[in-house]
Amino acid sequence: MTNPAHTSSPASPALTLPRPAALLCDMDGTLVDTEHAWLDAVAEFLHAQGSPSSGPTLAPFAGAAVADAADHLVRQGLTALTAAESARILDRAFTSRVAAGVTVQPGALRLLDRARALGIPTALVTASERHVADLVLDTLGRHRFDTSVTSGETERGKPHPEPYLTAAAALGVDPADCLAVEDTPTGATAALAAGCRLLAVPSVPGITPGPRTTLVRTLDEVAL
Repeated sequence: MTNPAHTSSPASPALTLPRPAALLCDMDGTLVDTEHAWLDAVAEFLHAQGSPSSGPTLAPFAGAAVADAADHLVRQGLTALTAAESARILDRAFTSRVAAGVTVQPGALRLLDRARALGIPTALVTASERHVADLVLDTLGRHRFDTSVTSGETERGKPHPEPYLTAAAALGVDPADCLAVEDTPTGATAALAAGCRLLAVPSVPGITPGPRTTLVRTLDEVAL
């Protein structure tokens, strides 16, 4: 597990971004390397149900909340269990993986600490449940965030913009003046629909560059 008290110090980030009114960060796959743990939990579930667990089958689950993933499993006929039963199994499997320890993504702590040094308020905006987010916040350092929005704390989750709109409102800023940081098409859709500028660090395919979207390979490549 990476020590949250220290940041990496790359020699020279290749890209300097304009200072945003707030930094709104996704969690899984963006700040910590848990997106693959989540997809592994889904693949394990699919295998146990006798369903295919290949890349195309897994793709819709990237960035999805547990409840949405469970609904998708039932709708697609990938399980004989109910959505509630599927959600419980997925949540238990993913939570156990996170509780065992997470790896902080390259450049994540440096970006968060730079925002702190500049006085830029920061929010965690995640499709994970509150109990999972709290485990990760203990690793990242709660002092690095001014607020957090998790699955179930808004009426609609990603890809709907409500989680990002809620975070911006909590910080008292206009979403159009915020920089969202995401790794999946689901999260990117939510951030752009909220009106945010987007810094994407893709963990899965599907995010394309655009007027409000910047793609990088790692957060080590950018600075505020």
